[in-house]
Amino acid sequence: MAKHNAEPALAHVPEGTEDMSSYIEGQTHQLLDSLEMHGYTAKHLTTLGQLGDRHSLVKAYLDGHADIKLVEHVIDCDADPKPYAGLKIEEHKKGGQLVWNPALLHLHLSPNQQNGKVVVGHELRKELAREKVLNANVLDYLLANPHLIPEEWKQDEQGRTRYIFFWGTIYRVSDGYLCVRYLYWSEGRFRGGNDWLDDGWGDQDPAAVSAS
Repeated sequence: MAKHNAEPALAHVPEGTEDMSSYIEGQTHQLLDSLEMHGYTAKHLTTLGQLGDRHSLVKAYLDGHADIKLVEHVIDCDADPKPYAGLKIEEHKKGGQLVWNPALLHLHLSPNQQNGKVVVGHELRKELAREKVLNANVLDYLLANPHLIPEEWKQDEQGRTRYIFFWGTIYRVSDGYLCVRYLYWSEGRFRGGNDWLDDGWGDQDPAAVSAS
């Protein structure tokens, strides 16, 4: 008697839908290649996997039932800076309403900070007088919205931590010393700090400057 193999049981798939297991390996690679080409990182993929109910919004966009509107982050650079460590404001350069766009900014290094040179903060402040330096309002906004900070602000080309200074706001302590605040990456997140203008600035200490 011939032996017949039973047909494998088929999982029930509702009519009009696709079984997710039918996605082939090639499609997966195509998707990942496209995401990488458009700047997606492992962090973005993790976030996509954690969208939960918001996946319905993504699907609605893919099906043509929704549109995407970019959020515009506008920073009021004319407002008085927030209180900081009880320090007085020595100088605050107003900068109007800044629409956040990292492509229109650059990290400025004086020639006196490059090739192993170090410049004293007071001298660097004079050099930066002609630059469109960002003020502390931008720093505080970024600390409150760290997802806006470009990845390349974490480290320089040599893998060293960058300390990005916001020279548009200068503070004074009660004994007369001046300081300026900075942004840096440490222990998995962006943090803020300050340096005295009597200190030296090297090639890890760029100024955040508007290029527009």
